[in-house]
Amino acid sequence: MIKNKLTYYVMLALLFAYGCSNTKYLPEGDMLYVGGEVEVKDSVMPRKERKAMEKVMKGLLRPKPNSGFLGLRPKLYIYNLAGEPKKDSGFRHWLRTKVGEPPVLFSQVDLDYNADILQNYAENKGYFKVRTAADSTSRHKRAKAIYTVTPKQRYTIREVKFPGDSAATEIDSTVASIRRRSRLKKGQPYDLDVIKEERERIDQRLKNRGYFYFSPDYILVQVDSTVGNHQVDLIVKVKDETPERAKRVYKIGDIFIYPNYSIANAKDTLLTATDSIEKYKDFTIIDPQHTFRPIIYDRTMFFRKGDIYSRRDHNLSLNRLVNLGTFKFVKNEFRPSDSIDGVLDTYYYLTPLPRKSIRFEVLGKTNSANYNGTEASVNWSNRNAFRAAELLSLSVFGGAEIQASGQNKGYNVYRVGGEASIVWPRFITPIKIQDSSAFVPRTRALVSYEYQNRARLYSLNSFRAQFGYLWKDNIRTEHNLNPFDVNYVSPATVTQEYRDQITAADSLNDGTGEALRKVIDKQLIFGPTYSYTYTNTAQKRKKHTFYYKGSLDVAGTIAGLGTGADAKTKEPEQILGVAFSQFVKTEQDFRYYLKLGDNSQLANRIIIGVGVPYGNSTELPFIRQFFIGGTNSLRAFRARSIGPGTYRPETNPNGFLPDQSGDLKLEMNTEYRAKLFSVVHGALFVDAGNIWLWNKNDDKQGSQFTSKFYEQLAVGTGAGLRFDLSFLILRLDLAFPLRKPWLPEGQRWVIDDIDFGSKYWRRENLVFNLAIGYPF
Repeated sequence: MIKNKLTYYVMLALLFAYGCSNTKYLPEGDMLYVGGEVEVKDSVMPRKERKAMEKVMKGLLRPKPNSGFLGLRPKLYIYNLAGEPKKDSGFRHWLRTKVGEPPVLFSQVDLDYNADILQNYAENKGYFKVRTAADSTSRHKRAKAIYTVTPKQRYTIREVKFPGDSAATEIDSTVASIRRRSRLKKGQPYDLDVIKEERERIDQRLKNRGYFYFSPDYILVQVDSTVGNHQVDLIVKVKDETPERAKRVYKIGDIFIYPNYSIANAKDTLLTATDSIEKYKDFTIIDPQHTFRPIIYDRTMFFRKGDIYSRRDHNLSLNRLVNLGTFKFVKNEFRPSDSIDGVLDTYYYLTPLPRKSIRFEVLGKTNSANYNGTEASVNWSNRNAFRAAELLSLSVFGGAEIQASGQNKGYNVYRVGGEASIVWPRFITPIKIQDSSAFVPRTRALVSYEYQNRARLYSLNSFRAQFGYLWKDNIRTEHNLNPFDVNYVSPATVTQEYRDQITAADSLNDGTGEALRKVIDKQLIFGPTYSYTYTNTAQKRKKHTFYYKGSLDVAGTIAGLGTGADAKTKEPEQILGVAFSQFVKTEQDFRYYLKLGDNSQLANRIIIGVGVPYGNSTELPFIRQFFIGGTNSLRAFRARSIGPGTYRPETNPNGFLPDQSGDLKLEMNTEYRAKLFSVVHGALFVDAGNIWLWNKNDDKQGSQFTSKFYEQLAVGTGAGLRFDLSFLILRLDLAFPLRKPWLPEGQRWVIDDIDFGSKYWRRENLVFNLAIGYPF
């Protein structure tokens, strides 16, 4: 007890000394500004709205106090600790100016200015009779500002008046016709920000109807607050002083395209290009080098000569030109025609990226199965292979993964391979498909080969060929359809040691021999695949964001129907001497992110995977089965070491430990993320899940999926650090299991066994994960 009290007093003394060190360097007569508080006094306003208003108003106060962490101000402490540097370079100067932070003094705070800011904000939100007051408190050379806001009753909108449909001018009639989706609603609170949004909306609609020179500033919203009972009338109109050219509709005239425009030599580019003019449909193309075939403009441009100008088509054309991936810069200009009134000539200035490029990459990697390694790759690409913005890519790679310690020590993995692909910026189909999104649809053909050698065991050849389509409806959704997808895996060599391990494992009758044999089986998989992705996680200001990816893989259906394949009653049917796989597989990955504050978030993920083998297959082929565990999965368990179900193979300390796989998968993850300081972020997480087999396997007891699947979940927890270095995120996680599904019923929860002080427990349970990026 005495020791605990002593520790308590020592901590108090250290905190007091730390606080004093941040104030003793202040200028004489000044105080450290520790922030401002806003109190909204209103007995009618709901508490939730009042607190929300206080939070927003607090964010408007200036200046901001020194950044803090758990009530401390480490950056200010470092600033004071570094002292005044004697020169403008060196460690002390770096520590004080880059890491440290100078004190924010109370003399820098203008109470009246902040009070005016709060009053303006409240009035803009419809509290026209608001009162604000400012005061301050101080203690131990620290000062805090206190602001009191008394808003009174908020004004609401009684009526919104637009120009009549029979207005005197054409533009007034147009404004009247687009009132249907107005942001201004009867009965809603008055809000200046909503009025600004309405002006922007009207401007956008008018620009889509040909009013090229219009601006939101030409819209006037008059406010009449004399109608009584805390209500206002809003009158929407076009300003009388609006220029005449802003009131007229413009059409598209001649369209000029400069595909080899140089920003550095813009004038010379335009002068030398006039000798080489090509007419293609409505386009005038100035391309002396004939770099591109004109067909690419027909697929990307939404303007045609004689069309009414539309800002939507304007932006779609620019977006699609950028989305081609061929141009470094895309510039667009509209000029009034010299010969025809009310017509805009259109100019596109396109600066190409280098046509060919080569990239060399080297990366290091590690996983929770204790494998460490590296991989090197060389990628060559041609962004305009056939002069229509086709992307031709060739790559070769080689890598190694080595386990320095652990049961699989010496069974290193070596990989070499290559890939060739070509991407056309259009749909290649027997029928013509119209696409009107901002993103260029793509057709991709791909062939790849990989040779994998697991030292002392076996080597595999893997071939793959794909032909498919990629397209996006908008920035949030993406589709990938491969009508043709073939994957063939064949063993190149199998060592006697591996065969001996299979024989030894067969004698145990625990399914390990089957798992080892499946790895070296020939596998032929063909059939269509499809995936759909939706995400709005790029919207950083949203409180709730989502990510969803669903995939479908259908293999061997037509071949199975044609051959009458049924592995349950006869030997599997073969194509070219290889049994082909038949299955339907789907995987659903759903993620939900809840923003808790400016620097904290709750991230959640659930993955449901189901693979149903049928006809020619009793299980999914090994390369298409589900795995669980590892740095991006259940982090408290080694990679691919869990399941299926409660199955746990007998381990031979002198043998190779095979990966565990299944036909079904359930995984759930929850992670709390918060910024600690600077680039360092922390996380607390819980992971749960398992895999199962679809059909019963007598050699793998407990592996089949049943209605009691929830009793077979593995659960783990842990904590981690993330170093956000802007160009990458380095992740360190330390995790340990809470529930082990392979233990007997009633003994699977192992929370009572946790003993961080035990060397044996740490060796058997603590799992360290080093990775790049977030797990989800």
